[in-house]
Amino acid sequence: MMSLPFYQRHHEHYDRAYRHKALQSTVSQYQKETKSKSAVYAQGSTAYTRGSAAYRHASAAYRHASAADFSLESSAAYSHGSSAHDLESAAYSYGSTAYDHSAAQSKRSAAYSLDSESLSKSSAAYSHGSESINKLAAAYRLGSESYSLGLKNSNLMIEDQSYKMSPKAKRAKQNFVSEGKENEAIDYSVPIFTGREVSISGITDTEEERIKESAAYVAKRNLFATGEGVSASKVAKSTSEEEHHEKKSRKVAIRESAERVALKKTLEETQAFHKKLNQDSLLHAPEFVIEPRSHTIWEKQNVKFHCSVAGWPEPRVTWYKNNVPINVQAHPGKYIIESRYGLHSLEISTCDFDDIAQYRASAMNVKGEISAFASLVVKRYKGEIDASLLHSGTFSMPLGLGVTPHGYASRFEISFVDKFDVSFGREGETISLGCTVVINPDIKRFKPEIQWYRNGVLITPSKWVQMHWSGERAALTLNHANKEDEGLYTLRVVMGDYYEEYSAYVFVRDADAEIPGAPGAPLDVQCLDANKDYVIVSWKQPAVDGGNPILGYFIDRCEVGTTHWTQCNESPVKFARFPVTGLIEGRSYIFRVRAVNKAGVSLPSRVSEPVAALDPSDRARLRSHPSAPWTGQIIVTEEEPAEGVVPGPPTDLQVIEATKNYVVLSWKPPGQRGHEGIMYFVEKCVAGTEDWQRVNTEIPVKSPRFAVFDLAEGKSYCFRVRCCNSAGIGEPSEATEATVVDDKLDVPKAPGRIMPIRNTDTSVVVTWAEPPDAKELVGYYIESSVVGSGRWEPCNNNPVKGTRFVCHGLVNGEKYIFRVRAVNAAGLSEFSQDSEPIQVEAAIGGGLLHAAPSPPYDIMVLESVRDSMVLGWKQPKVIGGTEITGYYVNYREVVDGVPGKWMEANTKAISERAYRIENLKENMVYQFQVAAANLAGVGTPSQPSQPFKCEEWTIAVPGPPHDVTCLEVRQDSLVLLWKEPVYTGRSPIVGYYVDMKETEAKEDRWKSVNEKPLQNKYLKIGGLKQGVSYVFRVRATNQAGVGKPSDVTSPVVAETRPGTKELEVVVDDNGVISLNFECDQMSPNSKFVWSKNYEPIEDDTRLNIDTKGGKSKATFKDLGEDDLGIYSCVVTDTDGASSSYTIDEEEMKRLLALSHERKFPTVPLASELAVEILEKGEVRFWLQAEKLSGNAKANFIFNDKEIFNGEKYKMKVDQKTGLVEMIMDKLEDKDEGTYTFQLQDGKATSQSSLVLIGDVFKKLQDEADFQRKEWHRKQGPHFVDKLGWEVTDDCNVMLKCKVANIKKETHILWYKDDREIMVDEEHDFKDGVCTLLISEFSKKDAGTYEVILKDDRGKDSSQLKLKDTAFADLMNEVCRRIALSATDLKIQSTAEGIRLYSYVTHYVDDLRVGWVHNDTQIKFTDRVKTGVTGEQIWLQISEPTPQDKGKYTMELFDGKTVHKKTVDLSGQAFDDAVAEFQSLKQALIAEKNRARVVGGLPDVVTIQEGKALNLSCTVWGDPTPEVSWLKNEKSFVSDANCILKYESGKNVSFTISSVSTHDSGKYSIVVKNKYGTEISDVTLPFRSLLIVTSLFTTKPTMAPLHTSLSELSLRHVSTR
Repeated sequence: MMSLPFYQRHHEHYDRAYRHKALQSTVSQYQKETKSKSAVYAQGSTAYTRGSAAYRHASAAYRHASAADFSLESSAAYSHGSSAHDLESAAYSYGSTAYDHSAAQSKRSAAYSLDSESLSKSSAAYSHGSESINKLAAAYRLGSESYSLGLKNSNLMIEDQSYKMSPKAKRAKQNFVSEGKENEAIDYSVPIFTGREVSISGITDTEEERIKESAAYVAKRNLFATGEGVSASKVAKSTSEEEHHEKKSRKVAIRESAERVALKKTLEETQAFHKKLNQDSLLHAPEFVIEPRSHTIWEKQNVKFHCSVAGWPEPRVTWYKNNVPINVQAHPGKYIIESRYGLHSLEISTCDFDDIAQYRASAMNVKGEISAFASLVVKRYKGEIDASLLHSGTFSMPLGLGVTPHGYASRFEISFVDKFDVSFGREGETISLGCTVVINPDIKRFKPEIQWYRNGVLITPSKWVQMHWSGERAALTLNHANKEDEGLYTLRVVMGDYYEEYSAYVFVRDADAEIPGAPGAPLDVQCLDANKDYVIVSWKQPAVDGGNPILGYFIDRCEVGTTHWTQCNESPVKFARFPVTGLIEGRSYIFRVRAVNKAGVSLPSRVSEPVAALDPSDRARLRSHPSAPWTGQIIVTEEEPAEGVVPGPPTDLQVIEATKNYVVLSWKPPGQRGHEGIMYFVEKCVAGTEDWQRVNTEIPVKSPRFAVFDLAEGKSYCFRVRCCNSAGIGEPSEATEATVVDDKLDVPKAPGRIMPIRNTDTSVVVTWAEPPDAKELVGYYIESSVVGSGRWEPCNNNPVKGTRFVCHGLVNGEKYIFRVRAVNAAGLSEFSQDSEPIQVEAAIGGGLLHAAPSPPYDIMVLESVRDSMVLGWKQPKVIGGTEITGYYVNYREVVDGVPGKWMEANTKAISERAYRIENLKENMVYQFQVAAANLAGVGTPSQPSQPFKCEEWTIAVPGPPHDVTCLEVRQDSLVLLWKEPVYTGRSPIVGYYVDMKETEAKEDRWKSVNEKPLQNKYLKIGGLKQGVSYVFRVRATNQAGVGKPSDVTSPVVAETRPGTKELEVVVDDNGVISLNFECDQMSPNSKFVWSKNYEPIEDDTRLNIDTKGGKSKATFKDLGEDDLGIYSCVVTDTDGASSSYTIDEEEMKRLLALSHERKFPTVPLASELAVEILEKGEVRFWLQAEKLSGNAKANFIFNDKEIFNGEKYKMKVDQKTGLVEMIMDKLEDKDEGTYTFQLQDGKATSQSSLVLIGDVFKKLQDEADFQRKEWHRKQGPHFVDKLGWEVTDDCNVMLKCKVANIKKETHILWYKDDREIMVDEEHDFKDGVCTLLISEFSKKDAGTYEVILKDDRGKDSSQLKLKDTAFADLMNEVCRRIALSATDLKIQSTAEGIRLYSYVTHYVDDLRVGWVHNDTQIKFTDRVKTGVTGEQIWLQISEPTPQDKGKYTMELFDGKTVHKKTVDLSGQAFDDAVAEFQSLKQALIAEKNRARVVGGLPDVVTIQEGKALNLSCTVWGDPTPEVSWLKNEKSFVSDANCILKYESGKNVSFTISSVSTHDSGKYSIVVKNKYGTEISDVTLPFRSLLIVTSLFTTKPTMAPLHTSLSELSLRHVSTR
């Protein structure tokens, strides 16, 4: 089995997948329906029982037919496939009063049988109500005779009723009433049948059910297909048949016998159908019981298409318009699609011409698909009858008259007899064109519409043109021919929707000039942009210049109603447009133009159409509401103005046209202008100056347009406009940009590639290429000359558009050459090069020898429908030396393998290699052959194709692509092209897959080139092996899957053939970008074919293609984004010479840059023109070129005037370095403007400009003045760097400045806020830096600091303001330095708790300190507080708890940045700190409560002998201390001389009544409690005087943590 490409392996075949899925759904549905059969059968039985009464009444109504005795117990069951048998019986017994009742009773049962799924439900319904079969058969028997005779004996009511029940399959000739109803949207009535059953011997129950379903289907199909009724079903004798002994008449016996034969035939059909159903378990393909019929309706009517489809499972119906599925949601209200009980309909509302199409109903189920087609024609009546009557349906045309949308005949044959030929005339002559028109059929009431066209423009009667129609002959007369009348004249005869036309050219030559050698008259004079006092007159230049160049044109005007012509311009103008001013508002004028050369002035042109000097809005208002017949003059009145308002400035002022002679301005009126009219003053000035001059000094302008004359050619001007009224003159508008007085529109270049082609024996077709960079082309003039005569004659006198013209009036057999020139408003181009000579003779039989092409091959079917097939084939391998002009297709039928006679499929050659053959027979086998044709004739037909069957393709996937070709074959790559399939499947094509294999490889070796679908219809295939032969094929894919492959290409060998050239891109010296391809393998008839993205280039507006010999060049007119793509060139009639070149965005940019460089060669600049200020305030302008030759020159321009080297300007050009400079000593106010350096180095030029105006110039001037002053300042002591500040590492602020040009005598003075700062040390200026150090900088140091340098040469000063923002910035820096100096956080335990601290170099209040505990900002309390002690920043945590554990961060914010220091107070660190805190706390308690001497005793006491000594002191302790005394380190107790007292636990006294030498020594008081002991000593030497030398000292045995001396006091020292 063939190995399929990967994409096909991922897709199951559509039909197989669909069938499997639908079959499961059908079986599941069938099983569900079986469960509810019993209920449905019970209801059906009730309906049949009720219907039996109707049959008994019907039997009584026909008892005269002697059928009541006939026994029907053995009658067969009429298996009609639905439960609507009541209606059937009613058709046979119509007229009986019982019909209505029975029909009403049968509607309930009918509801169970309308759906196609009820085939399986209805079988049980046949087994109930067998008793009523006798009455059914009697009714049938009585009515069968009239039925079998086509209801001939039935009354008219029966006939009408049967017609309403079922539409006729073939409609008989209808009366006028039916004609009218045919155009209405008619709802079909679907016949409903019922069926009954009796037992049939010899058939099992299962077989009975199948036969019942089959017979029901056959009955329904026959009824819908023929519309004549239902055949009787199979009848078999029953074992329970009752014999009747009643004697029958011969007529009854014959009728019964005929019935048995008919029923037997029906039974056979049923069995055959049953076998057909058995093939696939009751599944059968869809088929149309009723096909949709075509409709022809009036516009705005509704139409409804109906169809009925049978099939199992129930088919799905889809509606298409022109093979495109109809989307109801996309057109809400337009389409209504319904499907009920097997009846399907499509309703289209309010039809119009867009609804004219072929509509298709496609029915599909798992067994297949079938389509039915119907057409819709929408008519529109054009005639004497009101169309609204047709839309309302109340009007009808006379009988037998076929009405077209525009008249009475369905088709008219229009032919021309005695036709006018190519005509020649002169200006001033009368020219008549005429033609006899024959119309068949000739309908007197319906007259043709005769239309004349000139160059495709409808002609209307005028004083120059008259038309006449006699009923048979159409005529057009040019009373006074002018060159404007020259052109292609077309007569069109219109009959409703149909028309025919005939064309011929009319040539009008110039009239003889009054002055020999004078030029021809201009033509096509028109008035443009007319306003109140201004109009632009345009014209076309004449083809004949009289042998001398035209110097210009004179424009004349004439007021309508007068004959006085006034010349508008004093000197001739060359530009073919001229603004005429000075018109009088409200008056009408006509204009004419005359050409002038050195021989004289031409005849005047035809006058223009009258134009009124009015505001355009007034003209439009008068045109739409004319108040009186045209008199040639309009009177304008103005209301009395009210109190005036000075108008504002005009807006949107712009230059709309500029030539060497004039400039046209346009603007908009101001918004503020009051109620009165306004006028305008126009002002001008030379660009770069402010010298404004009023242009219209005498008469203000009324129109918002103005032409300014008398301007200096080549100069630049600016313009502005002021408004004025009775209140005064307003402010000027904004000035325009500088406008150079020169022609903006250049004369076009000469056309190229002049090529004459034979046409007839008196005419030649001339083609040419549009000139490059052509703008506003009016057309072309073509001239011809007999070879060797040297005399040129114009071929046309009215410029022709396009690049092709047929030159008539040539002499047969003569050789001519041709030349072309282009025309625009600027003038006529130079003549093109002369064409190659060509001999005038008919194109056919021109003498070239060609051979007919070889046969095409590989014919294949691209699409097949019911009655047509689309063929495709490959081009002949030999085309016969000239291009193929078309193909002819023949076909023949093949019946049982025997081919029939060949028949022509087309009589007119077809250009494509794909063709649809219509009107084929469905399911017929055909063979085809194709023949190619060229100028040499029709070639040999191809071999007959293989037989193809004409049948509807129902596959969901696309058909095969076709026309697969290989181009650009190289040793490792090639390009594959193809065309999309004709048959696209059931959904749009989404891409393509390309397969390839080596030619000799087996079929299972196909492999896919691309993994994802391609959107393009081309692919460059790489990676080929050199010398290996390959074949290729293409498959299309859509949503359903991948379709059939295309035909396999011919084998292609991967090799680069000798002589193969590649497509090259060239940028010439003029900057023109072109693609060039050369081929040296061309035959005489080879052609270069250019393509973009492998599609032929038809739009020549982007490219000029020039081919000479074996070279072809495609030149880009203006390379841009629209030109991006793949460009390829193929040479026909060669061995595949082709190449391509890709231009993407990057390549486009490269080519454009190179083009600009080549087109405008420039001197490359290393730097543009710049300006700088030199040290002394001089201004230097300079630029530098990358390279200059010794011949390089420079021009220096200031405000459009050249300046030269002199006292003010010092200029220099250094060719070696490329430096160009100009130095000015000083910038003055008059030096404001534009400076330009122009360089010329051979052909290359360059310039660079610098604009110094306004603020830019002022700034530069100020800078130069400042620099000059600076230079003078620097001649004495001065500051190099102004006074500034910096923060030292010690967080001090240092003010510093750098000075220069200092000597020993130079003094430096410092000031703060104008107060001198005294500095102790003197500066030595060795390092050129002066400093002032401010320690511990704070807010008090804010202020303005100034430093002054001075000596005998002068002085200089520098200030520094340290206030507000500047002070804040400085403090932020100080804080930053302080924050950076902070040490890491440390932990210290105190008696109060734990302290975290860090030291900084210096602390200021501006430094903001914050503390964070575990990423949460700390809220300070009495327990947790922060502070600063000196340079220590601390956080005190009193009485720490476990909640105080964690990470602590100190945040120092310097005003911009937060600096952080972190310490971790957790774990062992926390435990150690807490332990130390507890220890210190206890020590503090002990120190606080220990025993101590609070105060009182001195250290040494000197007293006289015999005196009394009394020492007292205070002690303290908790608990109350014990007090004891020591003398000379020994215990000492109180005695009579020495009294020791201790009172109240705190007061201690020491008294010696009489001091003696024995009492001298060191006394100690010992104070003791449980927290500690303290000893206080006092020495008592024996002297005659008392001297207290110092306070006593204490000697505690336990020193406190902190000792406060303030707590110790000398209580009392006394001497006695």
